Amino acid sequence: MALPRASEFVRRRLVGRVLSVFNDVAADEKRVVISDQAMFERDSPIRMVHSGVISMGVGGIVSLLLQMLHPDALQGVLDHSDFRADMHGRLRRTSRFIAVTTFSHRDEAMAAIDRVNRIHAKVSGVLPDGTPYSARNPRTLAWVHLAEATSFLCAYLAYVKPQMPEAEQDEYFRQFAVIARALGADPVPKTRAEADSLVYDLRCDLAGGSAARDIARLVLNQRPQGVPIIAQRAMATAAIDLLPSYARAMLGLTRPGARVVPARLATRAMSDALRWAFRQ
Repeated sequence: MALPRASEFVRRRLVGRVLSVFNDVAADEKRVVISDQAMFERDSPIRMVHSGVISMGVGGIVSLLLQMLHPDALQGVLDHSDFRADMHGRLRRTSRFIAVTTFSHRDEAMAAIDRVNRIHAKVSGVLPDGTPYSARNPRTLAWVHLAEATSFLCAYLAYVKPQMPEAEQDEYFRQFAVIARALGADPVPKTRAEADSLVYDLRCDLAGGSAARDIARLVLNQRPQGVPIIAQRAMATAAIDLLPSYARAMLGLTRPGARVVPARLATRAMSDALRWAFRQ
């Protein structure tokens, strides 16, 4: 009897540590409640992909790095965000939005989408070259969504389900497109092939530069409170490994060498451990 009790104690400790990272305990923020009246059915591709704590963490880093290559998205962060001072808070809010729109009751999901749309309506300004920008620009939102969808799925394939059928991958894009369209993104891919094609089409909108590289360094070096430094370093290395080569070049990053193997092993081990802890 001692072994099961010890195993359950470890499981609860792991779950508690994760929840403390993704929920604002000081503000008495409660964990997202999974609903059978959510926008997406249980065990559907989007809910499977978005349930992986570690793969979503790695994919989230990749996504942020890609988003910062879009001048409008980057300037919006610089002008209207406390990203540098409260990076953990911003990442936590983004993670919560993904969780609510994926798992919570559909009314809560739509309320979260409405809140983001109201925030985006206030985010506008001028780029350094004098070009106006707006967070409501459908094409900018399309890149932000594309960066998220492709990065989350890529990390899921790398660290959770490498043999995910192509039909399930297509369904993931179709489901995630529901959220993207509600946020005003256009165009939005509905299959893996459409996503790959759209990445190619939208790359002409991207630019590197010192500001994007500065934010990239912040993203890769940030360590949320409660996350062990060895875990943060492994996930950052795993993210650079998954980052498309054109993005690494634009951000002045090099593909990890010998250190990528232990980073992959550590990331997979963390992913397996947390999936066990959350009984996935």
